Amino acid sequence: MTEPLGRRERKKAATRRKIAETALRLFLERGYDEVGIRDVAAEADVAVTTLFSHFASKEALVFELDGEFQHGLTQAVTDRAPDEPLISALRREIQAQVRHCAADEAAPVWRMIDGSPALREYEELMRLRHAKALAAAIAADLDAPGTTTACRTIARFVVDAHSLARESADPDAAVDEIFRMIEAAWEVHRPQSVS
Repeated sequence: MTEPLGRRERKKAATRRKIAETALRLFLERGYDEVGIRDVAAEADVAVTTLFSHFASKEALVFELDGEFQHGLTQAVTDRAPDEPLISALRREIQAQVRHCAADEAAPVWRMIDGSPALREYEELMRLRHAKALAAAIAADLDAPGTTTACRTIARFVVDAHSLARESADPDAAVDEIFRMIEAAWEVHRPQSVS
């Protein structure tokens, strides 16, 4: 059970949300490259130092839910029912994430990301970070070494499945197709110590 947030934590979360919402609105209105950090801070009525205490970079403002995405993936591994297969749990999580990202209201954000080299580069680094965290969670779940090639490969496939499916004309069908391939690969190449 999650502990309720204290007043200070609620205030910090509200400030973070306000900054991110303000930044996204400005980026979509004016263009990502036309808006600076100072513009966002001024519009959100916070100091630049406050903005940087919540977000490490301008790109991070766009990917505010980065941590939640990674947490969702690792939690799909660690919190699944004992009898639920690993790939099934990951498929369910990616399906939910893709549905969120493929929603009509997300389209302008993805167009902005796709149109910005800086944002595309940040997204790629983010995917690598997510894959590393997911590989570690899978390896820990299986009691396998964290450097196991099978765990690292499946983690990359799962994270990349999100991007491939979100860009598809039929995201649900794409997730199904991709995860059939991931499951087949996992069945053949998963660490042998796993029963």
